[in-house]
Amino acid sequence: MERGEWENQTLLMEFLLLGLGDAHELQAPLFLLCLTIYTVTMVGNILIILLVVTDPHLHTPMYFFLVNLSSLETCYSSTILPRLLASFLTGDRTISVQGCMAQFFFFGTFATSECYLLAAMSYDRYLAICQPLLYASLMNWKVCLQLVAGSWIAGLIISTGITSFISRQRFCGPSAIDHFFCEEAPLLELSCSDTGMIRILIIILSFPDVVFPFLFTLASYVCIIDAILRIPSSMGRHKAFSTCSSHLTMVIVFYGTLIIVYMLPRTAPLRQLNKMFSFFYTVLTPLMNPLIYSLRNREIKGAL
Repeated sequence: MERGEWENQTLLMEFLLLGLGDAHELQAPLFLLCLTIYTVTMVGNILIILLVVTDPHLHTPMYFFLVNLSSLETCYSSTILPRLLASFLTGDRTISVQGCMAQFFFFGTFATSECYLLAAMSYDRYLAICQPLLYASLMNWKVCLQLVAGSWIAGLIISTGITSFISRQRFCGPSAIDHFFCEEAPLLELSCSDTGMIRILIIILSFPDVVFPFLFTLASYVCIIDAILRIPSSMGRHKAFSTCSSHLTMVIVFYGTLIIVYMLPRTAPLRQLNKMFSFFYTVLTPLMNPLIYSLRNREIKGAL
């Protein structure tokens, strides 16, 4: 675009988040649903953190990772749901460009950190099941702290890179984002800059962002399942599988919906379906974490 054409473009100062739907009669039920989900998510994850911190029997690497996962889920939900709840109450769906970039940054940080933390948790379960005699020496507190710190730092660095690229785009209109939060694909659709290079950079960054942690987690569970199948007794296999079943459930739910969201083409007929799956992995997954661990984990139930 020529310089004169750029000068004639009016840069947007705010976006309009179209949300989950325009039907007026659905706003009250959606508000109550989201409020219930947010309340249960916050209470459940904070309760898990308090249980692990206060119960000495849970001061193990697995539960140290769980505390960090619950902290991530709490932050993760808080980047999206309070803004969504406010829009239901006030009817104001606008968000400033700076606010949108801030939401995108924090969402990206917590989502990427969760990918790495799930990979670290899968490594912990791999050592516990496949290398039980070496577990105590290989998974000491120094290693645990390094893995957790690395997860948070990786999320921060990758999200900073992607956000800095997107924030340099020029947004000249239209202003409507057909989503309930500021996500990468809908944002780029509104850019009046050339997005070819940034799309390539985002694809490159998606490898350390999602692909590498996913492949590491997948490889860990291939080894874990192989080791469990080689256990001769059915009781031994059940006991070994029970130590990783909660985490495996979280991995399947998180990556399953994430893959569906980013594999679905962003065509008009599929946008509502895309939003539904986005709602699942951004809003319902943090809710499922405390439910899965409290219902399937004997030690958490014992601490309760």
